[in-house]
Amino acid sequence: MTNFIDRLLELTIQIQQIPAPTFEEKRRAEFALDLFIGEKLQDVSIDSVSNVLARLPASIKDETRKPLIISAHLDTVFPANTNLHATRESDRIYGPGIGDNSMGVAALFGLLWLLRERRIELPGDVWFVANACEEGLGDLRGMKAVVDRFGADVIAYLAIEGASVGHVYHRAIGVRRYRITARTAGGHSWADFGRPSAIHELTRLVTQVTSLPVPASPRTSLNIGRISGGTGVNVLASEATFELDLRSESIGTLNSLAEQVEDLARAASRAGVTIESEIIGQRPAGEIPSDHPLVKLGEECLREQGWKAELTAGSTDANIPLSRGIPAVVLGVTVGSGSHTVHEYIETAPAEKGMEQLVRFVSKVWNYG
Repeated sequence: MTNFIDRLLELTIQIQQIPAPTFEEKRRAEFALDLFIGEKLQDVSIDSVSNVLARLPASIKDETRKPLIISAHLDTVFPANTNLHATRESDRIYGPGIGDNSMGVAALFGLLWLLRERRIELPGDVWFVANACEEGLGDLRGMKAVVDRFGADVIAYLAIEGASVGHVYHRAIGVRRYRITARTAGGHSWADFGRPSAIHELTRLVTQVTSLPVPASPRTSLNIGRISGGTGVNVLASEATFELDLRSESIGTLNSLAEQVEDLARAASRAGVTIESEIIGQRPAGEIPSDHPLVKLGEECLREQGWKAELTAGSTDANIPLSRGIPAVVLGVTVGSGSHTVHEYIETAPAEKGMEQLVRFVSKVWNYG
């Protein structure tokens, strides 16, 4: 598979070189669209939220066989002006977004190449989807549109993440995101000293929020990812904002933590100080059991490549079908590190087995549905 892997890695770098911040995936979507057209797939299109869809027809037409939806998200966490320089070494490729999720998008095409090269006959249609708005405040908008379109009338949803091979994600972590804003009258740092500053008020609230107890089990997390506000060093800030990300394996724990945050925000308002909290993102939780046939198939396909599957939970495109009771899993292509940083890299050697795992999964999934 040497030539195949070289071709796959070259495509991965081509995809990675196209900026694709969440909500600004158009150029990368158009690139994927042209590739799908070049592969002569059917029903190739871009929908209203910049998802790119293409259908590989079943080898034997059988109206009773439901389609398989295979997705990989186009967007990255990096601003459009990020230096996307990629460096290829003998066993690694470095570059922002190379594993999350340029490798995943390239794998859509790698799967197609392998299915055709091996003349694997599929009893149902395969829809390849390069979807938008998975990261950050995209709030899974792309996948919501995909699942709204296909619903439960599928054999399964398979989401591909470039650097997650060895894992089978079958549980979706619940996520709640807030934008919390402090407002005051502001003023001069000397002449008006003693008046409330929105930044001072907000940082006190930040300290309270980050001091909340966060359980280790069920695994739960709290992160303030952005803080902004103020207009100058000698100005009492009239407005300041932070953005908060809450996650938990338990929806009950997530709701409890969110209520505590909202209570703190309400209590922080006082004369001359207004604190407002706004929900800016919600990712619903859901799961299929570890003994579900789809999970067992994922384990089997990894085992065939010499890996012991790690069954795990995550916040991914699979959140949407899983939250609606529709079978879905997430599988990877290779391994890597540095996701969501400019130091991100993937290892090239595992990609061969990773692609073999994926093609076996696709070829067998109708036997497990």
